[in-house]
Amino acid sequence: MQTYCVLGTCGRLAALCACFTALVWGADPALTIYNQNFAVVRETLPLDLKAGNNTVRFSGATAHVEPDSVILRDPAGKRVVQVVEQNYRNDAVSQERLLNLYEGKTIEFAVRNPDGSTSLVSGKIVRSGYVPHFEAMNRYGAQYQVNQMAMTAPAGGTGQPIIEVGGKLQFSLPGQPIFPALADDTILKPAFDWILFSGQAVRFDAELSYVSGGMSWSSDYNIVAPETGDTLELVGWITLDNQSGKQFDHARIKLMAGEVNKVQPQNQPRMMAMGGVVGGIMSPPQVEEKTFEDYHLYTLPLPTTIHDRETKQVEFLHASGIQSKRLYVYDGARFDRNFGGYQDVRQNQQYGTQSNPHVWVLREFANSDGNHLGIPLPKGRVRFYRRDRDGQMEFTGENEIDHTPKDETVRVYTGNAFDITGERRQTKFQSQMQPGGWLDEAFEIKLRNHKKEAATVRVVEHLYRWATWTITQESATHRPVDSKTIEYEVTLRPDEEKTLTYTAHYTW
Repeated sequence: MQTYCVLGTCGRLAALCACFTALVWGADPALTIYNQNFAVVRETLPLDLKAGNNTVRFSGATAHVEPDSVILRDPAGKRVVQVVEQNYRNDAVSQERLLNLYEGKTIEFAVRNPDGSTSLVSGKIVRSGYVPHFEAMNRYGAQYQVNQMAMTAPAGGTGQPIIEVGGKLQFSLPGQPIFPALADDTILKPAFDWILFSGQAVRFDAELSYVSGGMSWSSDYNIVAPETGDTLELVGWITLDNQSGKQFDHARIKLMAGEVNKVQPQNQPRMMAMGGVVGGIMSPPQVEEKTFEDYHLYTLPLPTTIHDRETKQVEFLHASGIQSKRLYVYDGARFDRNFGGYQDVRQNQQYGTQSNPHVWVLREFANSDGNHLGIPLPKGRVRFYRRDRDGQMEFTGENEIDHTPKDETVRVYTGNAFDITGERRQTKFQSQMQPGGWLDEAFEIKLRNHKKEAATVRVVEHLYRWATWTITQESATHRPVDSKTIEYEVTLRPDEEKTLTYTAHYTW
């Protein structure tokens, strides 16, 4: 139940004209949650306005509302209501806040005695120890924080009260404070106070919308492979996280996927479930996906209640029969990422010659209709499992994918191969640096397969010395990937070692 008081004004906002109680919202709330820790909240607010100025208080917003994002309108577009003034109060009453309001005054404290009885002690609040909330410090900058902490907090600590009892000072409360009454300007919950102007008396259900922090969603994918083979089953979960300070009952929820630009404040400081196969003849309603602007919008099929500080999960994708490939990739060059920049790597013979022994394991599949998928996949964590001979699923690696459009390829690194190793060594380096110069560099790459079955390894080589190059000698045929990358494919029989060699000729 939500109560609203409407006050008519004539010169001064003083006389109470009407007070009404909304027992039932006109419609369920609606949320559009972005995967960037914010949401757009839309609720129905019954309004009963007199002609002229009206004062309306609304205390049902979240604890992380962005006050300057509020829009109040008639969804039918028939009535024009002007917001003359909006005030957002977020200093809800608390013990610390009341101590601050009674600073300089004497109140009573309930003290528990050793025998279990309670006695009252009078004390004057010399300093409350109240520290402004983080939002104020964050909004007005570090200097504001330093100044406030200097006034209200002792060195090396947080706010600490000073109470005078019997003419002596103490740096702690003598007992539980008992306040005479709430101050006139205190509020129990964060609230909006509006002055609304209406040209005539109207009663209608307005739409209130605003941006709020404290809400986010993420996607998680569980992929299961059979005992043998590379045909996958994929279950996708949407995880909703509500830390907004407000519960939403029977909310209609949409999820926006994509990188929506949003200005972030300065110095702004997940749960998984395993999905099973859906059995039976009838399946539950599915999440609806559609393109919206340059993003993708996912609509949950049924209204749901999401409590404050609750994490809720909804299955949004279940597909089987996905054909995939397991790739072995050897990218053998170790680079010092702090080296280079504007330095000329042509003059450093040792740059890029350190060897990486690990062969990467990647899983690749097409996100297409023909591969039983074909839905834009929101970014999220992907976990891979494979069934053992006894039917038990074993975890085989995880990673994260970015937003992946339909008909693109998903390629995920899951770990390093145990039984396949690589070794890379520079065998030649000759250069002539004057204008019209050149450089020749050769490498020898050894691959060893200790598995019981054959394996094909994709060898990646980076031609980083200069932009103009040719391969003058090679023991296998390379495939160009881009202007500075080539690849080789090497197939190894069980317990076989092979050596790949090539020479690159650079000119400038």
